[in-house]
Amino acid sequence: MNQHPKPGTRRNDLFLAAALLLIGAVFALVLFLGRKDGQEVIVRVGGDITASFPLEENREYLIEGAGGGTNHLVIQDGIVCLSEASCPDHLCVLQGAIQHSGDSIICLPNQVVVEISGEDELALDGVTG
Repeated sequence: MNQHPKPGTRRNDLFLAAALLLIGAVFALVLFLGRKDGQEVIVRVGGDITASFPLEENREYLIEGAGGGTNHLVIQDGIVCLSEASCPDHLCVLQGAIQHSGDSIICLPNQVVVEISGEDELALDGVTG
């Protein structure tokens, strides 16, 4: 029994693939263009805010993590990274730099979260906090 695809099936498959690629590209573009600049760097250890800094102010800060671990925070030209960490895997250092509202770097062994907050989040924190 020899089965052949129906005429036009291959063309429909190509049309579907092109449509899915187009939808994915539009979605990625919307996400990329919708990113907001950050205003503040917030440091949390064990879920509690331990420090916050303006994103436009260059500085270095040693974060004392939970259990005695440390992370070295660097803010330079509006970009934030953890340059060193005492954790065994250094995944937080390998995450790279962040700069947009909603971005974060997480160090699970030291229970450290570094996140960037934007204008909208700052206004909301002021009302609720």
